[in-house]
Amino acid sequence: MIILIIFAVLIILGTPIGFSIGLAGLAGLIDIGGDKFLAVGPGKIFNGLNIFPFLAMPFFILAGEIMNQTGITDRLVKLSQVLVGRFRGGLAHSNMLASVFFAGLTGSATADAAAFGRTLVPAMVKEGYKRDYACAVTAAGSIIGPTIPPSGLMVVYGSLMGVSIGGLFAAGILPGLIICAVCMGVIAIGGKRENLPKAQRGATLGEIWSTFVSSLTALMMPVIILGGILGGIVTPTEAASIAVAYALFLGVFIYRTLSFAILYDMLVRTARITGVIFVIIAFASILGWWMSFEKIPQAIASSVLQMSDNKYAVIAIIIGLLLMVGMVMDITAILIILGPVLVPLTANIGLDPIHAGIIFILALNISLMTPPVGACLFILSSVTGEKIERISIKLFPFLIAEVLVLFLFAFWEDATMFFPRFLGFA
Repeated sequence: MIILIIFAVLIILGTPIGFSIGLAGLAGLIDIGGDKFLAVGPGKIFNGLNIFPFLAMPFFILAGEIMNQTGITDRLVKLSQVLVGRFRGGLAHSNMLASVFFAGLTGSATADAAAFGRTLVPAMVKEGYKRDYACAVTAAGSIIGPTIPPSGLMVVYGSLMGVSIGGLFAAGILPGLIICAVCMGVIAIGGKRENLPKAQRGATLGEIWSTFVSSLTALMMPVIILGGILGGIVTPTEAASIAVAYALFLGVFIYRTLSFAILYDMLVRTARITGVIFVIIAFASILGWWMSFEKIPQAIASSVLQMSDNKYAVIAIIIGLLLMVGMVMDITAILIILGPVLVPLTANIGLDPIHAGIIFILALNISLMTPPVGACLFILSSVTGEKIERISIKLFPFLIAEVLVLFLFAFWEDATMFFPRFLGFA
């Protein structure tokens, strides 16, 4: 218990999450066998990172950076606008649909929030949308990124829990599309209440066709990534490296928007983002080993099953725990710390490992837009200057809708497992 108290105190004091986890883990090693037991630490750190699929993460992050720089994001936004811009709140609908297109490129909610916070939010404000509402729409759509593959969070989950990453990718397609549809429904229902502007005219078939053709090179990216992985042609790591090569080809030879200086900056940003994630993973391996040594996962599983052995009640408890912890803690750290605790519990109630993984992914993705530490909220606030509390108020209907989608796929296994079974992953 003292180790968990140390961890909580460090978090409250504002210590970076990776170092909080690491110091708590080191305290756990000392608690087990004294200072001589610290020699175990380096080996645990190495083993925590020595997982081949982790190589996919920096490649996917770099591919997203290149896509932003080459203007592919702008092309996808324009395509979304000509498809749904004719409706009331057309730019809001375009924002949501663009998140689906963008998801197939980077699989990052924060990249989505940053890119659209700089482009679509100002465009929406210029067209008459309130800035807090524009930010809320962007935040709600941003979690589609790590739900529809490729998804960095799925790579981490699959690697640590021994679950097929391709299967997780397949299972994420339908929930991501449903989240988009439900959020567009929220926009349509609240259109009059929010006084969303109407489009002056719809795009012609010629405009739609020309925009589609200009976006074709961008749309090929998710086809290459998903087609290769789901078709069993390449591994997620190989697909990520191919995505980088394709993005570089577009940037250098097709759009000619990349230079060595720009590429250097993108490599630095990729290294920083990857470094933060890997520090968390490395130190969490120590804390996770201590928890396993103390048999904490078994104790928690036993306690939950004593409360109820009903499958749906246990799922609801897991979801509630993930959502609550996600409000105050980094989602990668949550996955690494609570994954080994809660995944055995899902096995005890008979959940398919891929189905259990999607429950974790959806719940943690929703945490990205919940205050007080939702990463997407902080990014949008810093990019646009809007207050987090104002964004959160406008975000509430979207949050409720996405939580309902989470419970739908948590309780309806056949819907979650449709694509994995169809593609032979389950």
